[in-house]
Amino acid sequence: MAKKRDYYEVLGVDRGASADDIKKAYRKLAIKFHPDKNPDDPTAEDKFKEAAEAYSILSDENKRARYDQYGHAGVSGASGAGAGGFGGGFSMDDIFSQFGDIFGDSSPFGDIFGRQGGGNGRRVRKGSDLRIKLKLNLEEVANGTEKKIKVKRHVTCTTCGGNGAKHGTSLTNCNGCNGTGQVRKVVSTMLGQMVSTSTCPTCNGDGKIISERCDSCAGEGRLLQDDLITLNIPGGVAEGMQLSMSGKGNVPARGGVAGDLLIVIEEEEDAQLKRDGNNVVFDMHLSFVDAALGTSVEIPTIDGKARITVEQGTQAGKILRLKGKGIKDLNGYGKGDQLVHINVWTPQQLSADERETLESLRHSPNFQPKPGKNEKGFFDKMKDFFH
Repeated sequence: MAKKRDYYEVLGVDRGASADDIKKAYRKLAIKFHPDKNPDDPTAEDKFKEAAEAYSILSDENKRARYDQYGHAGVSGASGAGAGGFGGGFSMDDIFSQFGDIFGDSSPFGDIFGRQGGGNGRRVRKGSDLRIKLKLNLEEVANGTEKKIKVKRHVTCTTCGGNGAKHGTSLTNCNGCNGTGQVRKVVSTMLGQMVSTSTCPTCNGDGKIISERCDSCAGEGRLLQDDLITLNIPGGVAEGMQLSMSGKGNVPARGGVAGDLLIVIEEEEDAQLKRDGNNVVFDMHLSFVDAALGTSVEIPTIDGKARITVEQGTQAGKILRLKGKGIKDLNGYGKGDQLVHINVWTPQQLSADERETLESLRHSPNFQPKPGKNEKGFFDKMKDFFH
């Protein structure tokens, strides 16, 4: 699979480009690579879709922020073409319906950017987005997971096919707007004639009139029901991150494209492991005897239990590193590590025999603190691991 190009590179703008600059760049590319203008160029449609995908991310403030921070993985599925199971790729109708409005009345392709299946110049309506919160445990966050969830959303009525008309009946063009969904008003002024457009009050912008309403949806063209949706969550997501599934939101009434399903990630706190970026930290408590003599200890990791060796003479504050036992990088750059922080446990209550034993060792030369010149303090150790 070919590596995705940087979205800013696709549109030919720098990272500090304004919203207007991004819009102008996309409009220029869409005109240049529109398939109808390039019938002999088999690559034109791919370039057209690539530009549309880039614009869908960079024109949205939230998606652009996630892309700037995490790259393509941060908006996986947000454009309808990402990895991680989100979306199924851009179709030409998706592009026309979502971005046609940037061309307005000056579209170089006639009404194709405003079509709604009939070439009548009306913009395709998009349904509302849905937002859900998804709780993930540390293992799911680290490695990615598949979740099946039920979402209550408006879907197309199968009885009428979404047009709201009773089965077997057809729609008629609205007489008020001649099927365009808009009415134009011409006003003469001292500067000449001014033309304004507004939504047709007769059909509410549908352009069609329903003679007999569908019994199943009462003319809405959609039904509210539970929909089972499979979410493929990539490894490395973080608290508050928002993923998007194109076309899994609400379907608008009487035709149009569905909105998006927005998934906000919530991390469940793990009882033993703490996340620090792509690393996980485990606080391990050792007895004084085990720290002095050395031992073998079983500790928890994201993927289960692991046994580690603690060398004799291990000092409190030492940090052991388990390479690759952390969290997947969202951009695909390997995995973090597990850091094991050694805490030497000092007994708080002693029996008479225990006290006597320790007293006999109190002045032993080997029990006197003798930090070496190369013995680093806690903050120096942390710098070595995190910088």
